[in-house]
Amino acid sequence: MAATVWWESKSLDEMSEQEWELVCDGCAKCCLVKLEDADTEEIYYTNVTCKLLDTESCRCSDYDGRHRIVDDCLKLDRSNVNELEWLPASCSYRLLAAGKPLPEWHHLRSGSLETMHRYGASLRGKVVSERHVHDDDIEDHIIRWIG
Repeated sequence: MAATVWWESKSLDEMSEQEWELVCDGCAKCCLVKLEDADTEEIYYTNVTCKLLDTESCRCSDYDGRHRIVDDCLKLDRSNVNELEWLPASCSYRLLAAGKPLPEWHHLRSGSLETMHRYGASLRGKVVSERHVHDDDIEDHIIRWIG
C-alpha cells in the first residue's frame, strides 16, 4: 500500500504557508486578464496575462510585490479559493478542496516543474502579456479555453 503524501492527508486549512504555496501548480491561469459583462456578470477569458507574468516560466516576476504593483491582483487563499468561480477546474487548490487527487503532471507528483509545461497544462506558448496589448484591444483577445 502506498504511503499517503502530505497534500492528501491535510486539508487546505491545515497546510502551512509553505505547503500552500507548493500546492500551486504554476499553470498561471489565475493570471489571465478576464473581462466581466456589467449587465450579466458573465466572465470572459482572454489570452492576455498580467503584466507581471513571465509567460515562459508561468511565474510572477514580482510575486512578493504584486499587490502593490497590480491593483486588482487577487491573492488566492483558503477563504476565497472555493468562491472564485473563474478558477479553472484543473486548479490544484480546487481539486484538493474537492477531495480529488493532483494530476499526474503536477510537480509534487512528477518531481519536476517542467512536466506541467510538457503536458500542455500551463499557459506557456498560448498567451501574450498585457504589456503588449493596448487596453482598447483587450476585447479582441477574448477566447474560449478548452479543458
